[in-house]
Amino acid sequence: MNKTPWRMLFWLLVTQLMVAFVGRCIGPLAPFMEESFDLTKAQVGLLPAALFVGQSIVSILAGWYADVLGTRKMLLILSGVLCLGYLVACLSPWYFLSLFFIFIGGLGYGAMHPTSSRGIIYWFPSHVAGTAMGIKQMGVTGGSALAALLLIPLSLNIGWRPAIGSAVLLLAVIAGLSFLFYRDAPDEAETAKVKPNLKETLKPLLKHKPFLIISFAAMGLSGAQLSVSTYMVIYASQSLHYSLVIAGSFLALYEIGGSVGRIGWGIISDRIFSGKRVPVLIAIAMITAITSIILSVLPETPSKWFLILIIFLMGFCVAGFNGIWMNFAAESVEKRYSGLASGLSLGIGSLGVVIGPPLFGAMVDWTGTFSMSWLFIFMEMLVVIPCLWWAGRKEKEYKKQPSYERVETL
Repeated sequence: MNKTPWRMLFWLLVTQLMVAFVGRCIGPLAPFMEESFDLTKAQVGLLPAALFVGQSIVSILAGWYADVLGTRKMLLILSGVLCLGYLVACLSPWYFLSLFFIFIGGLGYGAMHPTSSRGIIYWFPSHVAGTAMGIKQMGVTGGSALAALLLIPLSLNIGWRPAIGSAVLLLAVIAGLSFLFYRDAPDEAETAKVKPNLKETLKPLLKHKPFLIISFAAMGLSGAQLSVSTYMVIYASQSLHYSLVIAGSFLALYEIGGSVGRIGWGIISDRIFSGKRVPVLIAIAMITAITSIILSVLPETPSKWFLILIIFLMGFCVAGFNGIWMNFAAESVEKRYSGLASGLSLGIGSLGVVIGPPLFGAMVDWTGTFSMSWLFIFMEMLVVIPCLWWAGRKEKEYKKQPSYERVETL
């Protein structure tokens, strides 16, 4: 057994973990930033929106550059951009300046997904790519869970600004180590020497209906995912009256559920559905709809164990879908264009995060409770599920074509 792909997966996972630890720290630290800047709930929602505007803008170009430069160089570049953006954001005394540099950090954060997805596609054969992608994607939710568990207590002791600064320093160290020890796959290094034409490569992707429909459906799933992670601490502390530390543990539980889901759904897709991704995404959306309805009718003092179960299950689904989504995007094209395909799909899907959390927070501002906001996630899933079903039908039609394997590009 060749152990090299798994060693490279380790460095992709560790880097992804630290990128998320920094980039996704906004959710855990939202109550501190809300108080520090005197924000409304809608303004809190603009913080992750700024991050994902950066991701949406950069993802296509980042995917193209990953195809040109290779995974190893891009890991170092994107980590540097994220470190710079968040370092200035935590030093700024003004909300809108912090918001702008969170956007700058989002350029680095957004580049991570197409870059690392390309690495997975090159290092792993298709029959285990779903599992490998799930493990790598576990770094996103794992990093967010670590931020909830570590940065909330740290912020209570030293303040949220030094806490973010400490996280940035740790990411810089890990980025340096990954650059030293990670290596591009041999065939990836060869194809990276050939500079693809961006415009010509995008054309067939924009005509690939299953790919586009899945990307639009991901808008709803992504928006729901980040709405929960952004407001979970505020919801648990202000609506359910738990302490900030316990509220942070609920967010960590949600993200841990996502980590388990990213591996679990990958295994389910690979082994039970023989590599099919769409049926798994439909199941994820359906369970997310059910859990959001349950949260909308919870009393102010629900059973703690029931709450734990619902939060974990929601995390398992809506925070665990990304690996399957990235697999579908990357597998839609020839290997050498997997970075661009992942980036394009990510750019479309990220628009849901730009819209979702601010709307979620605005509903809390308008109604004074979270019930309507949870129903908003339910309504998002009512749109997502038919889109996914339609994508599944279109994918079957594409596969019936004699020449179908993957999207032909150049």
